[in-house]
Amino acid sequence: MADPSSYRPKPGQIPDSPGVYRFRDEHRRVIYVGKAKSLRQRLANYFQDLAGLHPRTRSMVTTAASVEWTVVSTEVEALQLEYSWIKEFDPRFNVKYRDDKSYPYLAVTMNEEFPRVQVMRGHKRKGVRYFGPYGHAWAIRDTVDLLLRVFPVRTCSAGVFKNAARTGRPCLLGYIGKCSAPCVERVSAEEHRELAEEFCDFMAGRTGTYLRRLENQMTQAAEEMEYERAARLRDDIEALKKAMEKNAVVLADATDADLIAVAEDELEAAVQIFHVRGGRVRGQRGWVTDKVEEITTGALVEHALQQLYGEEKGDSVPKEVLVPALPDPVEPVQEWLTERRGSAVSLRIPQRGDKKALMETVERNAQQALVLHKTKRASDLTTRSRALEEIAEALDLDSAPLRIECYDISHLQGDDVVASMVVFEDGLQRKSEYRRFQIKGFEGQDDVRSMHEVINRRFRRYLAEKEKTGEWADGENTLTEEDGRPKKFAYPPQLVVVDGGQPQVAAAKRALDELGIDDVAVCGLAKRLEEVWLPDDDDPVVLPRTSEGLYLLQRVRDEAHRFAITYQRTKRTKRFRSSPLDDVPGLGDTRKQALLKHFGSLKKLRSATIDQICEVPGIGRKTAETIAVALAQAAPAAPAVNTATGEIMEEEPSTMGSSGQPVAMGALDERRGQET
Repeated sequence: MADPSSYRPKPGQIPDSPGVYRFRDEHRRVIYVGKAKSLRQRLANYFQDLAGLHPRTRSMVTTAASVEWTVVSTEVEALQLEYSWIKEFDPRFNVKYRDDKSYPYLAVTMNEEFPRVQVMRGHKRKGVRYFGPYGHAWAIRDTVDLLLRVFPVRTCSAGVFKNAARTGRPCLLGYIGKCSAPCVERVSAEEHRELAEEFCDFMAGRTGTYLRRLENQMTQAAEEMEYERAARLRDDIEALKKAMEKNAVVLADATDADLIAVAEDELEAAVQIFHVRGGRVRGQRGWVTDKVEEITTGALVEHALQQLYGEEKGDSVPKEVLVPALPDPVEPVQEWLTERRGSAVSLRIPQRGDKKALMETVERNAQQALVLHKTKRASDLTTRSRALEEIAEALDLDSAPLRIECYDISHLQGDDVVASMVVFEDGLQRKSEYRRFQIKGFEGQDDVRSMHEVINRRFRRYLAEKEKTGEWADGENTLTEEDGRPKKFAYPPQLVVVDGGQPQVAAAKRALDELGIDDVAVCGLAKRLEEVWLPDDDDPVVLPRTSEGLYLLQRVRDEAHRFAITYQRTKRTKRFRSSPLDDVPGLGDTRKQALLKHFGSLKKLRSATIDQICEVPGIGRKTAETIAVALAQAAPAAPAVNTATGEIMEEEPSTMGSSGQPVAMGALDERRGQET
């Protein structure tokens, strides 16, 4: 534990101006990022008597080993820089909201020639219109199913669309009237895009005009005695009204606003957000965070706003944001939101009326979310703690292994030998720390030798990072400022788990001994009887089948196996899709595609003459000769196989991989069961 006085800046060094500061630990990792209107006043608060600090603040300053700062011109710049650094460095003592689920959106791909309506999760893409988020994907599908009757927009994937265009037959939705079938040119691209625009307008809340138009068309059709058309329009109106009923009006003045509520206790906080568009609740989401620093409700709101709008621009930031408490000061945050939107944004606390009543509903949702999270987490924490304690007791460790790394070797009959490293911290996956290895030291199949190589490489990198950070040398640290992010192999585990028995464990232990590392425990988990093997022990440790420790080790081992298999399949697929054209010097992807498009397949290209190859635009005679020699020397590709019938098919462009080589998928599927 560090003494804050050992790294406290000298009086007068800290400027009295706005800025952003970073605390680093002894390994130069950034552990806290903060902003201040006056750096001198804010940092002085951290270097007072430890007894007067909040327990979490005391923990942070005693973990830190240095502090540095960057001066900016305005508080808005400080807000932007703080957000960027929190995203970049992921400091352990900062408030970081985590979604309690991956929320689905209704998306319309307006960036495509024929826009598609679909469910999307994850990061937003440029040129795509989003509506939501929704609590469940089925809620989106129910709404879309109702609207497709009126707005028959394409919902199929690119593969289905191309296949329909090739065969001239639309899919089922095209036959039942829920798709306008642009794939078979029932409507033009312009007409289909107009349908997609109308769909987006309706979802955005502009419903009244469209409903009135349909009602007028229905009345006119009835007057003209076109009763079938009038009945169809009547059903369309009913479908739209039913879709609208799913989102009741909550604000009568057609307000566009986001309402944010916070429920908190001493340790955690839950945030709930209601997205109101056109007076209707169009989406809801929730976050939960640990209060790892002493923080007010206004500061929690500020962090929530940063996460919610940090990547958004334009209309994605509403005109009005209603919150339970205002950040202090509020002006920089409001100015930042205005910059993100491009027009004025009102950030305020609702005082009366419908907005106050809706905020109370959002607050109740936040309270329920916090209670539910605490119920789940209490169970999870108890289980994980018991599992780690059982592992420590079974392996005779000094303390619970808070960081566990597991390694697995994967190959296919000795080809494409790879290894995986997965990391569990506090019993939970840490996917950002996962690593993959290619076995480089030898050819062929030898799991024991492969394990030795991987452990040796991983811990040699750890020792190199340790030496680079100056932990072994006196004097000034040579690490640059940009290196504050976690290094790939900077942190040692307390326990290394290998997928295997005695031979693999012995290989891992031998690699550690050769590097002089004696403070990392090693064990192996054999698949056959789920036995735990320790170095130099002739008999395994057998954990009870109901042991939480065994369950955790199994999850770690299975995750390492999954990660290794995924990497091995990726490498194998690339190898099977390789082409003799890849070895032709100076032949890039564009000219490869031109060759394959001109001849139709690699087989026809192989039988072409040099003069015929020269007919392809961009291919000179010298290049054509090189291509002919490369194809003549290469062995013919394996034929493509129909996996359903076993039939060997003629080579066609549709059977080729990305580089032009046909993929024998049947052979791949038959060999997949032999992977390790």
